[in-house]
Amino acid sequence: MPTLRQGGAGIAGAGMGRVVRKAAGAAVTGSLTVLLAAAVTVGASEPARAQGTLNDRLAAGSAKNAAKGNNERLLVEAKELVYDNDRNTVSAVGNAELHYGPRTLLADRVRYDRNTGRVFAEGNVRLTDETGSVVTGDRMELTDDFKSGFIDSLRIQQTIEQRGRPARVRFSAPRAERIEGQTTTFEYGTYTACEPCKDNPERPPLWQVKAARIIHNNEERRIYYEDSTLEVAGIPVAYLPYFYSPDPTVRRDTGFLAPHFVSSNVLGYGIGTPFFWNIAPDYDLTVEPTFLSKQGVLGQAEWRQRLANGFYNVRVSGIFQSTPSAFLPGPLGSGDRDFRGSIESAGHFYLGQNWRAGWDVVGVTDKWFLDNYRIRNQTISTDYFREAVSTAYLIGQGDRSWFEARGYYFKGLSTYDWQKQQPIVAPVIDYDKRRDGPDPIGGEVRFQANFTHLTRDATQYTQIPRTGTYLLSPSINGITFPLYSTCSVFERGQCLVSGLAGDTTRATAQVSWRRTFTDEFGQRWQPFAYLRGDAFFVNPSTTGYQNPEISNLFSPESNFSGRVMPAVGLEYRYPFVADMGPLGVHTVSPVVQVIARPSETRIGRLPNEDAQSLVFDDTSLFEWDKFSGYDRVEGGVRANLGAEYSITGRNGFYMNAMFGESIALAGVNSFRRGDIANVGRDSGLETTRSDFVSRFQISPNQNISFITRARFDNATFALKRFESGITAKFAPFLPLETSLIYARYEAQPELGYDRRREGLQASALYNITPNWFVTGSVLFDLSHYLQVREFYASAAQSYFLNPVGTAPTYDRADKFYVSSSGIGFGYRDECTTISLNYLSSPIETAAGLRERNRTFLLRIELRTLGEANFRQNLSTTTTADGIATAR
Repeated sequence: MPTLRQGGAGIAGAGMGRVVRKAAGAAVTGSLTVLLAAAVTVGASEPARAQGTLNDRLAAGSAKNAAKGNNERLLVEAKELVYDNDRNTVSAVGNAELHYGPRTLLADRVRYDRNTGRVFAEGNVRLTDETGSVVTGDRMELTDDFKSGFIDSLRIQQTIEQRGRPARVRFSAPRAERIEGQTTTFEYGTYTACEPCKDNPERPPLWQVKAARIIHNNEERRIYYEDSTLEVAGIPVAYLPYFYSPDPTVRRDTGFLAPHFVSSNVLGYGIGTPFFWNIAPDYDLTVEPTFLSKQGVLGQAEWRQRLANGFYNVRVSGIFQSTPSAFLPGPLGSGDRDFRGSIESAGHFYLGQNWRAGWDVVGVTDKWFLDNYRIRNQTISTDYFREAVSTAYLIGQGDRSWFEARGYYFKGLSTYDWQKQQPIVAPVIDYDKRRDGPDPIGGEVRFQANFTHLTRDATQYTQIPRTGTYLLSPSINGITFPLYSTCSVFERGQCLVSGLAGDTTRATAQVSWRRTFTDEFGQRWQPFAYLRGDAFFVNPSTTGYQNPEISNLFSPESNFSGRVMPAVGLEYRYPFVADMGPLGVHTVSPVVQVIARPSETRIGRLPNEDAQSLVFDDTSLFEWDKFSGYDRVEGGVRANLGAEYSITGRNGFYMNAMFGESIALAGVNSFRRGDIANVGRDSGLETTRSDFVSRFQISPNQNISFITRARFDNATFALKRFESGITAKFAPFLPLETSLIYARYEAQPELGYDRRREGLQASALYNITPNWFVTGSVLFDLSHYLQVREFYASAAQSYFLNPVGTAPTYDRADKFYVSSSGIGFGYRDECTTISLNYLSSPIETAAGLRERNRTFLLRIELRTLGEANFRQNLSTTTTADGIATAR
């Protein structure tokens, strides 16, 4: 049974009337001596003297700590308290738990020596400090505030937040010294972020750093390693006599970052050594020289600053090339340019509660620089460096309103892009405001406005059908590179205008109203009306390049012109709902929508820049205006008809199906008369009765989803457009995630697509074990063989008319042509990520197919310590990305 003893004085003898058997929750202000003494309740035989002694000690301890400026309360809980007057010590024995401010000490036994002011803890010692770090050991010798001391068999576990995920880091050492709670020195210590093996805790972790001395300075928030070795699975792989890393809780700290390595036939071998300078809490600088054996030193620097209302960054890159001849001459490459570089910047600022502004810009000396030197940036639209979009913006947002003003500059980064055809768009201003309709009409009133101005130097032409006419066709090493498509005949019906040279300005305003009524039978009626007006100012350029040819195609309305489009309409829905118990809730809903408006005017006499992407499917069937932008406006009287059927199950099951068509009732069908880009033709809407559109979606549960969309000819029911995709997660039965997407689009010769387009994309992630995984993806171009066959036919005909050189031969093309593919495998756990990926991304030219890029990418991340990436590009032929030799 727990007892209370007082060494030397015999208070625990038989003469005691009452004894506190368990010390629990004692609390005083003062030292540990006072704390433990305060837990004693004395017997009735000598109450006055004993209580007076304790009060004196309490007062003395309180005065002593008050003099130090320490007002923290000390609490203790233990099975037994032992007060030894002879040795001047106090002990807490049995599950001792001591709290001093934010610090907690747990041990089997704690002894306080009043002579030295030291605390000795033994057996399963566990110290938790104010940061949440847990220090464990066999024995600790500490000061009475737990801040300083020596620890035997030390182990520290600290939980941190890194990249939005919790992580635990661990230190261990046979002997350590803790000073003022700020610095801990580990003799022959180890550091790792890996969990110990549950079945065999003595097994070395996947990786750890061993050092003769590890110094963790909490004040500097750094970890210093002396005479250190990096071990992987217990095997030494790297040695460093001295280095330091930031405390795992630090997100920004001055020092060298993980290097990256380069291996290329064009650039040579190289290493990049980024250095991060944490100048102040609100701004920093990263400088990265990359030493390349064949091209010299590539310099990169990035400045970042956070202000009171936002942030911005500026990144510059540049190199004076040692071997410019490694790159193709213009217009296929950078030529003999000595200096090449780029500048990039992004900023985002909050101007008030509802307003924000910013920019995101990219500037390059030539369009191949970023790709050639593998400089990645989020403003690049794809991984294959097709286009960089620079923009500046001002955005305002209210409860039911939206304002946005932007400017755009598009930089083509492909060899096949001609910058003279890229527009500068500034400004683009949009405003959208909604409010409740006035009494008695009610409903919702919406006001929309758009203002757009753009300019370009050269008109962009596209031949139909695409017969391979180009402005330039340079050759190198016997390979021809056709550049910048154009027309051989500039006549309507044979040549499209995708972009008009000169200046184009348009202002649009639209006000609309709609309201939904539900009658007593459940029928839903939605009347609506809108009025739209457009004003154009067009100043086409008819000089330079091929701009004069535009007069053969159409006569643009120069200077000012306008159009007005009023409309009224009604949408009717009648949902029939049946609750069939375990079979779910079934809903059938017929939909009828009728819109009456005059015919569209000035079709083909105005430029079309933003309304060229017209896709007629289930998502656009009931749109009031099916054009994608403001440059076109749908006119004529039209009825949109459809029906929808859905099932909602009680266990996550969902199914939805829709079928419908659109009918032109009166007026000019806007989609029958194509504009200068032939938008509307071959869309499925150009006939009086449109093609049929459908959708089918089914999700048996949350892990599997299948959806398909289709468009069918209204007369023959032939398939015109088909898209289908499935995503599935088979856990917990099978650790597999996969997706499959198939698409097939019939030929649209009036838009320049004179053959069908068909493709299949598949991707999968398979977790072999909870840590090991393999991934793969492949994109099949199922219609590529048609292009190869046509190219051979054209080449054979040319050879027959002029038999010079070698006769073309035809190799039977693979119908499952791999357009791109990738495979990878890796390992990941709480402290390590290792992945190796192989990517293949072929690209084709008019002269046939050639492989553009094959890449190996190795990534190693040791969490909290750093990461390294290694990228190796391979190629066996001259490529069209500005490089003259294999890389």
